[in-house]
Amino acid sequence: MCKCGNVKLFEVDIDRTKNLLPGGGEVYYFGKIMKLEEANYYFNSLLTKVEWKNDEAVMFGKLIQTKRKVAWYGDKEFSYTYSNVTKAALGWTPELMALKQLVETVSGERYNSCLLNLYHNGDEGMAWHSDGEKDLKKNGAIASVSFGEERKFSFKHKQTKERISLLLEHGSLLMMKGETQQNWLHRLPPTKLPMKARVNLTFRTIVPGKPM
Repeated sequence: MCKCGNVKLFEVDIDRTKNLLPGGGEVYYFGKIMKLEEANYYFNSLLTKVEWKNDEAVMFGKLIQTKRKVAWYGDKEFSYTYSNVTKAALGWTPELMALKQLVETVSGERYNSCLLNLYHNGDEGMAWHSDGEKDLKKNGAIASVSFGEERKFSFKHKQTKERISLLLEHGSLLMMKGETQQNWLHRLPPTKLPMKARVNLTFRTIVPGKPM
């Protein structure tokens, strides 16, 4: 397993204390948080060792299966519901536990679960949404780690429709916290440009016993 050693941030020209949102939430981009060989190691490990399944959603009373694949891991068998489908978390793999500890050190936050997404190419993306599920910690931090193909990621204010976009790099960390989910939507837009696979991990905190 890859050993990250002491935490070093590799994007020296990025201001990690700058809130990318003008108001109504907090978003911080840390840039690359590991060396290239470490990012490559984790990317390949996640592709082969994670129990990927096609994502499902209930829309207009019908169960829809997406090309994008997902996986759900955590401290224990948390139940997590989104798009009207409930999933149970698997136990951490060694690689995911190492990444969790790295992300907690860099972000200064704590997480007990992780939702993973696998996008095979540029045709696959994520529509506008906010992570406002009832079982999430209110205003809790969500740490998004990206591996593989660099992709555009966008925010849109729910009232003003103001938009902000950035590119998420291989081995990078983005953190959302505060009232971001209440006031802003986010998405990974599809693209017709030739794109290779991308894996995204969103570390988050589930509140046990909170009504679903």
